[in-house]
Order: sequence, then structure tokens, then C-alpha cells
Amino acid sequence: MRNHIIQIAAFAARKIVGAIVTLWFLATVVFFLGRLTPGDEARAAAGASATPEQVEAIRRRLGLTGSLMEQYLAYLGRLAHGDLGVSSSSQGPVAGAIFAVLPHTAELVVTSMLIIVTVAIPLAVWSAVRASGAGDTLRRLVVIIAAGMPTFWAAILLQSLVAGQWRILPISGIATVGIQVPPVTGLRTIDSVLAGSPIAFWDAVDHLILPAVVLAIPFSGQLFRIVRAELLRVLAREHIEVVRATGVSGRHVIWDHAFPQIVNPVLLILGVDFAGMFGSAVLVESVFGRDGFGSFMTNAMAQKDTAAVLGGVLVIGIIVVVTSIVIDTIQIIRDPRVRAKQIGGAA
Repeated sequence: MRNHIIQIAAFAARKIVGAIVTLWFLATVVFFLGRLTPGDEARAAAGASATPEQVEAIRRRLGLTGSLMEQYLAYLGRLAHGDLGVSSSSQGPVAGAIFAVLPHTAELVVTSMLIIVTVAIPLAVWSAVRASGAGDTLRRLVVIIAAGMPTFWAAILLQSLVAGQWRILPISGIATVGIQVPPVTGLRTIDSVLAGSPIAFWDAVDHLILPAVVLAIPFSGQLFRIVRAELLRVLAREHIEVVRATGVSGRHVIWDHAFPQIVNPVLLILGVDFAGMFGSAVLVESVFGRDGFGSFMTNAMAQKDTAAVLGGVLVIGIIVVVTSIVIDTIQIIRDPRVRAKQIGGAA
């Protein structure tokens, strides 16, 4: 057991080193993209009305006064301290602006992940168990149509029906005007619980449901297809037939013997989906008027705020790398086969 813990720790250390190299490469690409962008970064950060002295002060602050190599090293030094630069539109730190809205997007993504797990996986299992006939064909057709539906169109449709005509849920925003809670974590549902306000909590949930469903639809279709295909492959194996022959009930065959064998690919696709949702949230948050990371990136691109756009790209890269480390670590902890392959543990 102790050897396994040491091996897992060594594997995690190697993954962290690899992540640092990956982030260094991404930061290098971001740096040179910023330098290739036309215009004066210091002038853009200082604003059109800034004096030459103010522009020069900003230039020194951003490390733009030396050679390209000196600027590059200064940039890496600022990144090490969490400084992503200065926004040319807000005149404030990019890091502060991103981390002020990132919890709103994280809350949306986590809610969408819960919808995916609780809807797509049981539906895929049910479809695999009944993988024949017109009913199965109809289910797969509906999933394919839903997964291929353009996100923008799905958002407008749900807004029109659920919020516009039926008036069941709010049409946009993250909270009803007048309902406020002290910001502690930045996650409005959690902050409402901490504040002891059921009204604020359910108001936050109401504002989450529609955008979370829209964000989850394409990812649910992808997960449905993978779980169904993998489960059908496992159910066709000889040892599953042996288990059935012993008189084990169908439910236990599925959940105790077949499904555990497809957990690894499910974890992998969920990790990929989690990282991908932060990119997909750009459109969803724009349509639903949510003040999140997606809206931040949309506004930054519309205002040609280079520092903000590149800072957002770097944050997305960090999310992808960290998610990959977490998924890999979970897999080697729970599966001896993966552990044996990755770190040489006992099979």
C-alpha cells in the first residue's frame, strides 16, 4: 500500500512538471501573439487621453522598455505573481476582472455537468439494455437531433417557450433585481446558503436552469453515444454471459459487473467536457445575459482588448491542464490496470 502511494505521488509529480512545461509553452505563445498584435499595448492600456508620461509609466509597468528577451522574462515573472496584464478597456488588472466573473461560469458548468451525469448516463444505460427495435432507433434519433442542434438556436427556443410564453423560469441574468447576498465564494448558490437566504438560493437556481440545460444538450448527446456504445461492447463479452447464467438479476449485471468496466472512458469524456464547457459558455452566457467568463471574453474580443483576450486564453489553458491531471490521478487510484500501465504498479 505504501509503495502504491509513493508511486501515485511520483506520477502526480511528473504530471505537475508536465503541466508546468505545457503552461510555459502556452504562456510563450500568448506572449508572442501579444507582441505580434498591431498597435501600442502601453497606449491601449493607458487610454486615449493619457499623457506621454502616463504612457511611459504604463510601459515600464508592463515591462515593455527593454529588449524582447527582457520583456519576455518580465512577462513570465508577472505571470508567476498572477499578473495577466492591464485591460485596455477597463484600465484594471485582467486577472482581477477574470476571477471576479469566473465563479459564475464555474457554477454554470458544474450545474450542466450534474445535468449530463443524471440524464445522459441513465438514458444511455436504458438504451443499451433495450438496444433493439423501433424504440431504440427513435431514442437515438432524438439524441442525435438534440446533440446537433445549434446552441444559439436551442437557447432562443427555450427562452421563447419556457421563459417567454410559459413564464416558468427567468429569461436572463444571474439574479432578480433586489435580491442580494454578500459575495463570499462568488458562487451565488453557495453564497445564498452561507447567508441563510432560501429565497436567494432558489432565485439563483431558477436563473441557472435554462442556461445550464442549453450548455448541457450537446455534451449530453456525446456522452450518451459513448456510454451506450461502450456498455454494448461490455455486455457482449463472454464473462457477462457467464454472470447472467448464474442467475444474477439484470440490474446487478449492469451496475455491478458491466458499468464499472466503462468508468474510465466515462471519466475521460467528462473531463474533456468539463474543460470544453468553459469555451462553450461564451455563447450561452451572451444569449442569457449572464455576467461570467464567456461574457468577459465576448466583450474583450468586441473591444479588441488584447491583454484581456490573451489572459482569458491562458486561464482556459490552466483549466484544461488541471482537469487533465485530476482525471488521470482519479483513474490510477481507482483502476489497478491503469496504475500498472502508467506507474508500474501491481496489476
